[in-house]
Amino acid sequence: MRARMALSHANISVELREILLSDRPDELYAISPKGTVPVLELPDGRVIDESFHIMEWALSQTQTDWMEIDLDKQLAMIKVNDEAFKPWLNKYKYHERHREHPQKFYQGKCAEILSTYETILNTNSYLMGKKAQWTDVAILPFVRQFAHVDLPYFEKKFISLNQWLEGWKGSGLFQSVMKKYIQWQPNHAPLIVSF
Repeated sequence: MRARMALSHANISVELREILLSDRPDELYAISPKGTVPVLELPDGRVIDESFHIMEWALSQTQTDWMEIDLDKQLAMIKVNDEAFKPWLNKYKYHERHREHPQKFYQGKCAEILSTYETILNTNSYLMGKKAQWTDVAILPFVRQFAHVDLPYFEKKFISLNQWLEGWKGSGLFQSVMKKYIQWQPNHAPLIVSF
């Protein structure tokens, strides 16, 4: 989601190959042996196979106001999200695979990090202040995933963060990347998408 949002923000058209992770085509492994998504193959043959790096590349291709406010602080927040929050989130979502602690333990670990966002959003519209920045888009999908595990808990515990999330979900940028596409097949014609 965040890679697509950055590509859309940068007005970059791509040949989209929508796949199911339960049915990964050989073509995916041919360009990225990890077999994870998203993967972006550039016209020069370079492959970017991490969503953060796809965002970074897309934003380098355009004039953007997403990096105007304290870029070092933004990158630090994204790092906490990617290196601390995401692992706890995965254990929270898939707690049945991580039985060393109950689900509430993982929820609490996630909540510790989300509470910092809640505090910021109690007085600001966005995580860096009064305008949307890279940080907001980079963190958004993971907040959304957390919320959907136990929506009543999230809405009650994180009122400002929930308002921020709902604002993004209603945005044109978010809506532009959430369209569903049919599963790609090797014999299909290319699907060129400007999100």
